[in-house]
Amino acid sequence: MENDKFYVTQEGYNDLVKEHENLVQNVRQQVIVELQEARAQGDLSENADYDAARDHQAQVEARIRELETMIKNAEIIEESDGKKKKKNAVVKLGSIVTLEDLQDHVENAFSIVGSIEADPLNGKLSNNTPLAEAILDHKVGETVTVTRVEEPYKVKILSIK
Repeated sequence: MENDKFYVTQEGYNDLVKEHENLVQNVRQQVIVELQEARAQGDLSENADYDAARDHQAQVEARIRELETMIKNAEIIEESDGKKKKKNAVVKLGSIVTLEDLQDHVENAFSIVGSIEADPLNGKLSNNTPLAEAILDHKVGETVTVTRVEEPYKVKILSIK
């Protein structure tokens, strides 16, 4: 994970930075208070509050390190503004793509984002999913077969923004 690139939108990057700042400036201080209060209770060998505070501290510090690595290795992708529509546009990270499932003829729109921002229920599809991998670098009007799934299926690219 140390040298892996993380593809994120500017919004996703800003969220990572905000979470990091909150953990460093606020949560870390709260954990110190929790540890101090638990130590004040006396014997640490059988102190459940102290053990819980130490576990919380370990989780917070691990998340801080994880965020620092992601921020350091973040590669910000250009998001489509939804207004430009290039004639020869291809699906890429940051694209908003409308697809038609050729099996049931249902249309869906997705933003193609990096894996740490993925939220399929809200239309944000990771670039590492079988669907995204199948449509990347394809143009409007092309029919693409989605493989790497139990039952391969075909989708048609209706629009790219």
